[in-house]
Amino acid sequence: MARAIWKGAISFGLVHIPVALVSATSSQGVDFDWLDQRTMDPVGYKRINKVTGKEVGKEHIVKGVAYEKGRYVLLSEDEIRSAHPLSTQTIDIFAFVDSQQIPLQNIDTPYFLAPDKRGGKVYALLRETLQSTSKVALALVVLHTRQHLAALMPLESALVLVILRWPADVRSLDELSLGPEVIQPELTKGERDMAKRLVADMSADWQPEDYHDSFTEKIMALVEKKARAGKIEDVESSTGEAQRRSADVIDLTEMLKRSLGGKSGSKPPASPDKPGKAAAAKKTTKRSSA
Repeated sequence: MARAIWKGAISFGLVHIPVALVSATSSQGVDFDWLDQRTMDPVGYKRINKVTGKEVGKEHIVKGVAYEKGRYVLLSEDEIRSAHPLSTQTIDIFAFVDSQQIPLQNIDTPYFLAPDKRGGKVYALLRETLQSTSKVALALVVLHTRQHLAALMPLESALVLVILRWPADVRSLDELSLGPEVIQPELTKGERDMAKRLVADMSADWQPEDYHDSFTEKIMALVEKKARAGKIEDVESSTGEAQRRSADVIDLTEMLKRSLGGKSGSKPPASPDKPGKAAAAKKTTKRSSA
């Protein structure tokens, strides 16, 4: 199995399913690093004062949030740290919704979930239940100190955790200013039939092995050619890996029985760290000063 980037548990009612989170995607693009032509040393980004153009030492940098144009509220590292959600190492399910109800524009990043610590049976039960009911589980999860809205979905023999964008981060279609010729088009039957025939003529099966990033392939072929010709430079680098905690497994049958005796369909707790509140406060300030 691929290396787990997070270990914890799916939690709903009194049921806990120990799982390991594995990235469902990998970046295959070309990563161009900056190097000093004279020494082949890596080149990093400097902290530059945008007014004076001079470099600023780390000890002189503070963090601020734009409250109004040209006006910032400064926050200390302790204040920022206190706003971070508590990392519970759990994927807390708070509701089950129809899979078709989640808007496409809210979908962000997918992750595979694998059962961990003898949690295979209850993992399979949740997957089968989601499949048979055509439901997905809405949940809250904290990854890297940041709270995310997520959807737990079945995918063939596995479960997938899809990170969702917060509704406040998704723009409305109203911003497109679509005219009546788009919203209520006057299309003839002949036009519709021709469009359908064109789609039918170009229809094909999904064949992922046929789709390639030609730019990346050409660049990597050029890199390989130059490397074989001895045109290669040594650059030192270092990497590190974090250790992560896991959750315990709880007996499924007993927990299901106890969960059925409690309340269901509860709403998620309000998220205190959403930017929407700052924006609302900004609007209130402007109205007050008008």
